[in-house]
Amino acid sequence: MATHEPPVVIVPGIYDSGPEHWQSRWQAQLPDARRIEPASFDRPVLADWLRALDAAIATCTTPPVLIAHSLGCLATLAWTARRPVPEQVTAIMLVAVPDPASVPFPAAASSFTDIRPSPLAVPSLVVASTDDPYGSLDYAAGVAAASGAELHIVGALGHINADSGLGDWPQGRRLLAELLAPGHEAAEPPDC
Repeated sequence: MATHEPPVVIVPGIYDSGPEHWQSRWQAQLPDARRIEPASFDRPVLADWLRALDAAIATCTTPPVLIAHSLGCLATLAWTARRPVPEQVTAIMLVAVPDPASVPFPAAASSFTDIRPSPLAVPSLVVASTDDPYGSLDYAAGVAAASGAELHIVGALGHINADSGLGDWPQGRRLLAELLAPGHEAAEPPDC
């Protein structure tokens, strides 16, 4: 039995996702996918990325699923803190959330450093690698707990990007399918 999949908004990290990145491959394969278009992926400004996310969501005929990677996860978390999430998106997948306090966090992304996760109120998933140089498992677990998202650890895949050699990343597509499966509900928000 075929099911209707929601539109997809791809939210890449700094420098965008190149053609070998799983996000770009998914965008080419998913029937109703689009990518945010900020003024600059190389010199990210949070306010600009939030406008780009608003614009991409506005092109969707029904609430989309947000699929974010790296700095795009922080932009998505900042967006959700300011918007009525359940009315605007179906689900959120955050892959390789970077820790702004980590040594390799890019100085060019300084406007992204004060983002704090808040309850997402839609089915959500944080996907983390055991050897991500930009974010520890403890950081990923903290983001998942604060946002009410499920945490899925995929093993040693680095920053879960093109350098990880994932190709189409079928494991990630399975995680997305599980997130979008009927009956998958948002986790209870944490007690504050």
